[in-house]
Amino acid sequence: MVYQALIRTAADVAASRPGLDMDRISFTILLETAGDLVATASAVWPAEHVTLIDPSGRAVLRGLLPAWRRPRVRARSRKNPTSKYGPNAGQHPATTQTYAFHAQVTVMEDGLAPRPRR
Repeated sequence: MVYQALIRTAADVAASRPGLDMDRISFTILLETAGDLVATASAVWPAEHVTLIDPSGRAVLRGLLPAWRRPRVRARSRKNPTSKYGPNAGQHPATTQTYAFHAQVTVMEDGLAPRPRR
């Protein structure tokens, strides 16, 4: 779910700039900035008009990868069929499983200091 939300954010960032290739968007920057926003609870209630580009999107635009990337040295290959790490055929449970999730939220008056930028 988190991955899909981050990819949606990356798509919004790419759509905000015509001609921007999705390959230039750093998933690492997107993930770290989103984690910082969650940890510090910043930008939860935006004071300004909401746009497609949130603070994590602006951080991605500041740290775009180079337009030219070196080509692959080797072609991608399929996994060796004789590998000892075979597929998990028949390993999945036949019935649904239920899980309980409990969370405790602590509100910190001063919050946390943001992570220093590189």
